Amino acid sequence: MGTVGLSFGSATSGQGFDVATTVTQIQASEQAIETPWQTQLTALQAQDTVFSSLGTDLSTLTTSLQALTDAEGVFSEMEGSSSDTDALSLTSAGTGAVAGSHTITATQLAQTSSYVSSAITNASDTLSGSVTIQGTTFTVDSSDNTLATLSAAINSADVGVTASVLTDSSGSRLSLVSGTSGAAGQLTVSASLADASSGNSSVTFQTGETGQDAILTVDGVSITSPSNTVTNAIPGVTFQLLSASSTNPVPVQVQITNDTTDIGTAMSSFVSAYNAVITDINTQEGNDSSGNPEPLYGSPTMAQLQSGLTGSLFTGAASGSITNITQLGLSVNDDGTLTLDADTLDSALNSNFSDVTGFLQNTGSFGQTMATTLNDLGTQAPNGSIYLAQQQNTAQEAALKTDITNENALLATQKTTLTTELNTANEILQSIPSQLDEVNEIYSATTGYNTGNGG
Repeated sequence: MGTVGLSFGSATSGQGFDVATTVTQIQASEQAIETPWQTQLTALQAQDTVFSSLGTDLSTLTTSLQALTDAEGVFSEMEGSSSDTDALSLTSAGTGAVAGSHTITATQLAQTSSYVSSAITNASDTLSGSVTIQGTTFTVDSSDNTLATLSAAINSADVGVTASVLTDSSGSRLSLVSGTSGAAGQLTVSASLADASSGNSSVTFQTGETGQDAILTVDGVSITSPSNTVTNAIPGVTFQLLSASSTNPVPVQVQITNDTTDIGTAMSSFVSAYNAVITDINTQEGNDSSGNPEPLYGSPTMAQLQSGLTGSLFTGAASGSITNITQLGLSVNDDGTLTLDADTLDSALNSNFSDVTGFLQNTGSFGQTMATTLNDLGTQAPNGSIYLAQQQNTAQEAALKTDITNENALLATQKTTLTTELNTANEILQSIPSQLDEVNEIYSATTGYNTGNGG
């Protein structure tokens, strides 16, 4: 323990000294041992914050690139149009669709089979008899002797038909609609039903719609569909037939194209994500607002990130006519960020779609090479650059915290010992005046000399 210059005042004053303050002063020099440890720990934790932010931004960049490199991503998306939206509406063009033009002519729309009963005056009238639907007979009894309860009984039986009660100015009727569209859903209905509340007048059924398939031609090939929503005519494409004519059918042109709009959006997202990472790196190359170096100033990890990202922009094999990112409308600014020219990208997509796709998705391509680079730089275990830097920081922080904990424990023990020792010394100092008085009294008694009177 080093020598500490402390003043305890006059030894004969009896005032003693402040033990707690004295212990703090004695331990101050040893407490200072922790200062560089705490400083280093704070610096490492500041680095951790930056690494965490960088890791998040690199993850976002990886995700945005994946949208472009995934074979089932935006490059597989299609869009389409109809030359006559009153006759045919395009519902969707999925990933299985292929760009091209198709001619569709509809001569018959699909219909769903239905039956409807004759009207009765009051929906609450009591019925009697039976109704047979698709071979299942419903005999009217006290539990289903109104239109509403008979309708409920039919629906509960699950015979492939939906029953409901229709009411208008002419009265109420029982409606039966097949659960299967097209010719396959044609209903068979027979009834021996009477309105008991109106003199047992007969309640009959008649056809509302006859079940039939849609009939159309797609690129000259005859096709039938049980529904006007057609999904099996053009791979990956769903469209809705809205009108048809058997006497004067009008051909409709359906155009399927690559969804370049979504590709442009995905490329823009990639550029924004890339620029966010570069901005993170650039920020660490200077000082903060207080003039202090940024947490990762001069860090080899930052240099590795910067060189890896910049280098990845100019790697990867060509794909046909596409050999570099500038042909996709990407240019590198002086600060390392990217700028996207949407017109150049659109031109490349419209003229060389397959080559652009290959430049991003083929093995060894720019897109695939950059994806590998991002994996090597990010937080992926066990070899990601940021992951390794975080692991190193974690180990250093653990060691520093252990040193600080051990030092604090040592200081706590020392404080206890010092406090005990100094309390004893303080008691001795405080007792000196009374001890001197006792000596003086003994001296006076022995010598007859009165020290208190100076005699």
